[in-house]
Amino acid sequence: MISSRRDGADRHALVFGATGFIGRHLVLALGRAGVRVSTANRSPESYRRLVRWLDEHGHGEPPADLRADFTGASLIADGCEDVTEVHNCAGAYRFGMPADEARRANVDGVRAIVAFAARLPRLRRLVHVSGYRVGGQDPSPWSEERRRATYRALGAYEASKAEADAVFQAEAARLGVPWSIVNPPSVIGDAATGESDQYLGLASTLRDLWTGSLAAVPGNARTFVPVVAADYLARFMTLLPEDEAAEGTAYWPLDDATPALPDLLALVAEHYRVKAPRARIPVALVRRLPQRLTKADPETLSFLSEDRYPTASASAFAARHGLAMPDAATTIRRWADHLAAHRFGKAEPLRGAGGRRFTAPAGVRTFEIGGPDAPTLVLPGLPVNADTWAPVVAALGRARAVDLPGLGMSAGHRDDWPSWLSALVRETGARHLVGHSIGAAAAVEAAAAHPEAVERLTLVSPFFLQARPARLTRRASLTRRYLRRVSSETLAMRLTGTAAHAAALESSAADLRRGTVAATAARLLAATASPQWRDELAAGLRRHAGPVHVIVGADDPLTPEGRTLLDALPQVTVTVIAGAGHHPHITHPEEVARAVQRT
Repeated sequence: MISSRRDGADRHALVFGATGFIGRHLVLALGRAGVRVSTANRSPESYRRLVRWLDEHGHGEPPADLRADFTGASLIADGCEDVTEVHNCAGAYRFGMPADEARRANVDGVRAIVAFAARLPRLRRLVHVSGYRVGGQDPSPWSEERRRATYRALGAYEASKAEADAVFQAEAARLGVPWSIVNPPSVIGDAATGESDQYLGLASTLRDLWTGSLAAVPGNARTFVPVVAADYLARFMTLLPEDEAAEGTAYWPLDDATPALPDLLALVAEHYRVKAPRARIPVALVRRLPQRLTKADPETLSFLSEDRYPTASASAFAARHGLAMPDAATTIRRWADHLAAHRFGKAEPLRGAGGRRFTAPAGVRTFEIGGPDAPTLVLPGLPVNADTWAPVVAALGRARAVDLPGLGMSAGHRDDWPSWLSALVRETGARHLVGHSIGAAAAVEAAAAHPEAVERLTLVSPFFLQARPARLTRRASLTRRYLRRVSSETLAMRLTGTAAHAAALESSAADLRRGTVAATAARLLAATASPQWRDELAAGLRRHAGPVHVIVGADDPLTPEGRTLLDALPQVTVTVIAGAGHHPHITHPEEVARAVQRT
């Protein structure tokens, strides 16, 4: 008999490590399969984070919260009498740990969980998460000599996972615990959304590729770093306790279609619109170079291998249960997007509705925050990005902000403005354009080209109605060099007069160091001095029949000519924010949000 399927209602799953990346996805998959779930948590705070994440992902029924104490004799005091399956996703995933810390988390923890599972009267399966590089260990006891040699060769993290794999098999056999093992590779984002909050390993290499700091690809043309989507792995694990043939079997659920590392990085580089490094550096050489040069943790280097893995049993299991592996290239692109959109873990969470994403209006790769297809669209100024508008976007509610082509985290060029703006207003429902500084020019041009689609304009610090930039700013080559090197503290002093806003400008300074962003910003800054362009924008504003709200800081006033123009237009209102300069959304976000809402 190959398998024995049961209704999910008679299953009670207990998940260790439920708040981790794999664990969260597993709890979600079990819940969607109708399985009753309990989670072993170390603290109420970690449980609340899990419940919040599940609710955000459409699973409103929280799992039971059981308190786990790995220092106690019973591990979990009560609530487990009818548990039918235990999933062990617990452990420490961190490079650079001391050996004793790694063993406590990954070896002693496994020993305790197997002993606990052996005491459960209704247990049908214990599922253990091991690893693709360490799975399949000989369960014979390790000698002290073998332990020292393995930890010295592999480093504490990988060695502790290898030892844990052997201990798990040996203890499960000794205590008569029915088991299955999964040996996942690099677990990347959800196949549909790309969502991931793991930034170690391969993700850190993508970060270096995005920022332009990856000088060479480690390994050779055959280096294989396999991946699997988090949601696929979770569904795979959910099915294991239902399959009697899976008892006593270890599986490598990885995607054999994962491109070799150089090809994977080339795929992502093309998607990111950046150059992939052509140089390659042998792993043996990387090991000998100082870490300050390679920026590679020595423990990660063993993962750079040409090895292939025994995936046949996992493929057969998946086929038996109708579980299809998602397309590798598509999943990798979505994961790469999510990593970059969240600045590889450095982005602040957005308050209120909305999120962070890349879109492609008119085929231009565009970074966007806020509510998808929200009617109010913010077009940021120079040299800042959409992230600086996050407080205003959150306060407005149904709003979003995008980086202009070639600026912030968006690809493209100034020449893309006409088609890009057309797609935004005609295809994504942007009816109220909020343009700041150079973004005010984009807003006016969009309204002029599509007067039937743009209902309202809010122009914040519209440069073409204000004083021309300083002569030095008109020299694009000098401005470019300055912007590529400017720190967030210096940028804050320059834009707001105080370093207090440096944190809000950290991402803008980081964007300016990437690719051609500084060069694009410098050219646009120089262009703001053009009399012809300023006149064309003023003429476009005169022709706009809809409501226009102009917002300026008291310390960055309109020119007399600009004020005269606005006074002559009955559809225009003007708000002056006391104490603000050219970037009032940074210094006075609440006042700006209230003013925008009055448009």
